[in-house]
Amino acid sequence: MSKRELYETRTEELITPIIERMEFELVDVEYVKEGGTWYLRAYIDKEGGITVNDCEAVAREMNEILDREDFVEDSYVFEVSSPGLGRPLKKEKDYIRSMGKEVEIRTYRAIDHEKEFYGILSAYDEETVTIETDDGGTLKFAKTDIALIRLAFDF
Repeated sequence: MSKRELYETRTEELITPIIERMEFELVDVEYVKEGGTWYLRAYIDKEGGITVNDCEAVAREMNEILDREDFVEDSYVFEVSSPGLGRPLKKEKDYIRSMGKEVEIRTYRAIDHEKEFYGILSAYDEETVTIETDDGGTLKFAKTDIALIRLAFDF
């Protein structure tokens, strides 16, 4: 297990009781370097959306635990955030939540001269994702071919 994976897994273990007690959902945890600074981020959500106060409450409790556990070797910034509209579908619960909703899929390589697809998420398993298109057809993608899958949104 890489250092990054270890930090993310340990953070997820420590933050889960806080999230569950507050009746939020842990969407993701990431440990990334941006502009020379390491960030340990937890993305949380709840029905109706997350507020700044929600993020602050989780961060306050979690900062105490992170200070006590002190398992991250590098200097870093801890952040708690809403996942935002454009978050990718990563975990099974993301797919469950998105069933029957319109998704955007971007592939690594062109399929029939296209790399971007939209449709209603109708099925998924460990290896594939299936969408229903506007013309009534279905498209099935291998997850290994998908660069990005997220809920589609119109402005």
